[in-house]
Amino acid sequence: MEKYDLELFADYNQFYLQDDEIGKGVGGEHWTQQAADMLLAISPFGIAVGTARNMTVPVTIEIHDKEPNIERDQWDHINKCSMRIETGRIMVAGCTDDFAKALRIEVHPGSYQVIICYGDLNDISSDGLTGNDHYHLYIFPGDEIEPQIIKNRINRN
Repeated sequence: MEKYDLELFADYNQFYLQDDEIGKGVGGEHWTQQAADMLLAISPFGIAVGTARNMTVPVTIEIHDKEPNIERDQWDHINKCSMRIETGRIMVAGCTDDFAKALRIEVHPGSYQVIICYGDLNDISSDGLTGNDHYHLYIFPGDEIEPQIIKNRINRN
């Protein structure tokens, strides 16, 4: 397992994980109402994770060989989706970061599933500038799947 602890500037309340071929990522057209409700926009080669704040947020990324067990009770919201990585590099960045300087994570080319866990989404100041929201992503090889909400922040399923 590889682990990366990051602080990403979530400008426009989002950050990206995508194939290193920049043109294949998530664009504004992927932010549908359903995506906004899920806090997750998806393209075949990347995802944009929605955040509670439009500020720098803590993000942990773990790369696993197989699907890990997730403790659902410690998270407010959990999504699961997939993305294809053709270049063998996952680029991680805030949407207004300089992508040329963004983190690259080396992986085998192929299809991956991603579990995105969202914590302390309601622990945000009234001005939206400070808070304890945090995000934990688990990435592992897996077949392409339809995006799904595993635990919904709204009805806590």
